[in-house]
Amino acid sequence: METTDTIADSTGAGQGSGPASAVVLLSGGLDSATAAAWAAARGIRLSALSIDYGQRHRVELDAARAVARSLAISDHVVARVDLAAFGGSALVDDAIPVPQGRSGAEIARGIPATYVPARNTVFLSLALAMAETRGATAIVLGINAVDYSGYPDCRPEYLAAFARMATLATRAGVEGRPLEFLAPLVNLSKAEIIRLGLSLGVDYGLTTSCYAPDPRGRPCGTCDSCQIRAAGFVAAAAADPRCDPAGWA
Repeated sequence: METTDTIADSTGAGQGSGPASAVVLLSGGLDSATAAAWAAARGIRLSALSIDYGQRHRVELDAARAVARSLAISDHVVARVDLAAFGGSALVDDAIPVPQGRSGAEIARGIPATYVPARNTVFLSLALAMAETRGATAIVLGINAVDYSGYPDCRPEYLAAFARMATLATRAGVEGRPLEFLAPLVNLSKAEIIRLGLSLGVDYGLTTSCYAPDPRGRPCGTCDSCQIRAAGFVAAAAADPRCDPAGWA
């Protein structure tokens, strides 16, 4: 298994002494919280960007705020981009049900209904804009190709292509100062991500992973994301602070 440093190298990290500052895409989920903690532990000064894109699981925005506070990230922007206006995904269209109760084989097969068309491209473009205004030299994101291989915009080849595009589309890039794209979790399993986060002191009780939470924000326990999270904690031999002995809290 590669180390997280080697994985980051594969998407542009590790050049020179590393970036001094970065914009981290912070969703409020387990992966982005871990990626942010990974960057903070390396002394990278972080600004955070979260996107209110019309998602039905809006509780994740409150989780993102809580994670930012826990990491002492004072520069946290929540930008509004209404992807729900287009529909086409169970995460933004109430007419499309969130898949629940699927088997592991079903979860691993094909592109799921929770895929939001072009979401990561939109998010990364906004992160580029924020990075340039902040004078940041990197973007940190928690994409993961192992557990979410069905999402085309969570793969290393996608991120590498976006990074190449960014060198042409930004002032920093054309002036010879291309931004680094740090994706330390891209080749890790969910259990490995959780172990990394625990070693960094991440409070996973602040995070949320559910695509279909109840009105109080409590996870359903049966959607794909809840199942992947639960299996990850079991494999990591760790207790999920979002889950009590009687079930999802």
